[in-house]
Amino acid sequence: MVTRSLSESPERTHDALLLHLKRQGEMTVAELCQALSITAMAVRRHLGSLQQEGLVHARIVKQARGRPTYRYKLTEKAEGLFPSGYDNFATELLDTVYEMSGHKGVMDLLNLRHERLIAKLKPRFDNMDLRARVEEVVKYYSENGFMTDWETLPDGNYIIYQHHCAVHDLANKYRQVCVLEPRLIEALLGVKVQRQQYMLRNDPVCGYLVQAQPQ
Repeated sequence: MVTRSLSESPERTHDALLLHLKRQGEMTVAELCQALSITAMAVRRHLGSLQQEGLVHARIVKQARGRPTYRYKLTEKAEGLFPSGYDNFATELLDTVYEMSGHKGVMDLLNLRHERLIAKLKPRFDNMDLRARVEEVVKYYSENGFMTDWETLPDGNYIIYQHHCAVHDLANKYRQVCVLEPRLIEALLGVKVQRQQYMLRNDPVCGYLVQAQPQ
């Protein structure tokens, strides 16, 4: 049974499989075979073990032709294997603020932190074009425990994906954290940013559309 937190350099096939599911959201046996370079039989054996541990579950997806296929996804229990950084400390801090000042006090504190963070980070983005700023935003989040990447869309816009949220439990309790997330990215990039996928609405990732092209 997996009992330790997972890093981005897994030592075991079990851990590597969990990490790929974390990054991709959902995967089939065939996709996991390709990612792990092992046989379908081996993948199914590992998936069966992980399902018994309550770390992975499957859903059936109907195909236009042929038999339905299974897609595998991490359970809530599995999310706890990934490092959460300062999540516990921050939750306790906001709990204290909430007891003193309610939701308004929580939002006021987060807004203050938001403005200070923007002021601190802005110099990192000086003299960069938008593509470089997107890369720098991804780097910042990766440095702080988020599993983040990005891609260029066919229309010239960008999308930033967070496959793991370092403050997931905190955000689940205080959604104000999530309100400020796209605002921070907007402030650092200097263009409109829209959240299109959201883990707390059961999407596999948080996805942010960066509007490089005029609408």
